[in-house]
Amino acid sequence: MAIAKWIVAFVAVYGFGGVFADFVVPATARMHMKNPHWPPHAKFHNGQTMLMGVFAGTLSLCCVFAVRPLTLPWFFAGTAAASLYWVGLAFAQVFPGTAWHDPEFDAEVSHPVGLDPQQLLGYILCLLLIVALGLALWLR
Repeated sequence: MAIAKWIVAFVAVYGFGGVFADFVVPATARMHMKNPHWPPHAKFHNGQTMLMGVFAGTLSLCCVFAVRPLTLPWFFAGTAAASLYWVGLAFAQVFPGTAWHDPEFDAEVSHPVGLDPQQLLGYILCLLLIVALGLALWLR
């Protein structure tokens, strides 16, 4: 289960990435927290989302590393925690009026394989968690 645990940890650490992408890295922060066109309430919800990624990632890491020995239920809990941010991202588009990025940045955002970058990243990380679950069940 060691490989599966490290895959989950990899995804969990990506949960911290929202803080960097939306607040720290100038090129992407200007589309989010540093965007002067965003109203304060939109920034509030972005802050909430960034912190949910940090908290879910931390909880996941605690589940897979702090508990000895790592049992399947704790592994499942860690995997579920790591998935929260990314599954939420994947399904956010079900709400009317949402978009992967603001229209003012249409020309700047690339679309590898026809997907928005964060959409592609979210799908890849969810797929990695499915692989980790499969490995954990297969190798137990």
